[in-house]
Amino acid sequence: MTALPQLRRQPGFRRFWVASTVSDLGTRISTVAIGVLVVVDLGGSAADVGLVQGATMLPYLAVGLFVGVLADRIRRKPLLVATDLGRAVALGCVPALWALGWLDVPVLVAVMLVFGLLSVLNAAAHQSFLPRLVAREQLHRANVRLDQSDAVAQTSGPLVGGGLVAAIGAPVTILVDALSYAVSGVLTALTPADDPVPERERRSVVAELREGVGWVYRHPTLRPLALGTHGWFLFHAVLNATYVPYALLELRLDAVGLGATFALAGVGALAGSSASERVGGLIGIPAVVTACWLLEAVGFAVIALAGAHDGPVVVVLAAGGQLLYGLGMGLENPITLSYRQALTPDRLQGRMNATIRSFNRAMVVVGAPLGGLLADSAGLRTALWVGVAGIAATGVLLLVSGFRLATHDVGAPGGG
Repeated sequence: MTALPQLRRQPGFRRFWVASTVSDLGTRISTVAIGVLVVVDLGGSAADVGLVQGATMLPYLAVGLFVGVLADRIRRKPLLVATDLGRAVALGCVPALWALGWLDVPVLVAVMLVFGLLSVLNAAAHQSFLPRLVAREQLHRANVRLDQSDAVAQTSGPLVGGGLVAAIGAPVTILVDALSYAVSGVLTALTPADDPVPERERRSVVAELREGVGWVYRHPTLRPLALGTHGWFLFHAVLNATYVPYALLELRLDAVGLGATFALAGVGALAGSSASERVGGLIGIPAVVTACWLLEAVGFAVIALAGAHDGPVVVVLAAGGQLLYGLGMGLENPITLSYRQALTPDRLQGRMNATIRSFNRAMVVVGAPLGGLLADSAGLRTALWVGVAGIAATGVLLLVSGFRLATHDVGAPGGG
């Protein structure tokens, strides 16, 4: 068998990797900036934070499944380039609207809806593009490399974001993320790839959509993984919508402190992704995913307990909880993503990814506003505990489902 070239020697993957890293860095910077923008600059509540977060995911409900069909019908690279450049323009409108005095929470929600629509189109092609750059045997390692870069961005981005927010304000800081998407679009356009127009018998969009949905939800191991991931996203959205106002209002962290806690999540994610391949091979896919979701629940339980303390211990507990949360995500994400990609034929990659991502994001559309409303009515800490319990429960349920039979050796596409 011919030896496969190392990933760093494959120019297509290398450039795609850099483009993703730049975009990830900008995204992590704006994670801090948007939260501060809503809570501090616009005087928004936890419910407003949830609405803004939910707006980015709402387009998944409207067109998420259909763009999976699109990604399987056309070349994927031009779609990635166009949507990256479009997102750069959308985010660039935020500081412009702020400077004109036209920015408020409803307007920001509208901008994020446009951003979300472009993200739906991009996501359908992004995860489906990687199998065209590397061999199936290299998918796990390639996903680990992408996750390691994202973890580095998650570590440095919030610190940079917190510093920029303190120095130049949240609205202008979001411009950095806009520029990162522009750079990503240019780099992707320059990425060499075998990305032909798919040759396929034309059928109705509905027929192709049903084929993709059927592949996901009829497969004996992919179905429980997809359903478990949907549950995870629901409760993750509750935690996400609650954490920023909890950290700013109850833990009394400033923008720099908030960025520091997010950075510790990045440190954990980097450590987790670096160990993902080894740990997955040692204890198996089902055990890793379940253990990681339980670890993430423990991480946010520590954060919830931080509210009962004062002084420096608050920052230590919040940062430590984010460290555990990031560690779980870093370990689990490359394993589940590579499993999905290796299991699915190329002609179904776009629809498989779009199907799972669409329902995941639908859970965010529900969970983010729900988390904000729960936090406003029952208290920020109560909302955190609901999210903790939910993620722990999804992990336990996944372990006793058909996903317990999943293995690294998926064999030919279609095997479990």
